Amino acid sequence: MLYAILCYHQEDVVGCWSKEHEDAVMEKLHAVQERFARDGRLGPVARLLPTTAATTLRKDREPPLVLDGPFAETKEQLLGFYVVDVENLDHALDFAKELGKVNPGGSYELRPLSLFFPGALKA
Repeated sequence: MLYAILCYHQEDVVGCWSKEHEDAVMEKLHAVQERFARDGRLGPVARLLPTTAATTLRKDREPPLVLDGPFAETKEQLLGFYVVDVENLDHALDFAKELGKVNPGGSYELRPLSLFFPGALKA
């Protein structure tokens, strides 16, 4: 089963990390990721640019409204995500807990994924 692990943290806190601190956190995260990658259970991993680089499309009106920045003002921002292929939620939680041990603060939101392939041909 595929799960998305959405990484939330306070963007201003993470943005103030020194290069040395950032590199140390990334090295620790890479060690956790490597084990899942070797087992063939790690899918895409992405780190998002700051919310100041975001654009929001409000589609609830005609014509749609395009806004600079994120739509929601929140204490924690979505900073990135992992996709993991695991047996169940408990295994996804185990991975998220390992990530949390080496990168404290913030939170992880776990959601099952349903793949959607528009225009895919049937076999």
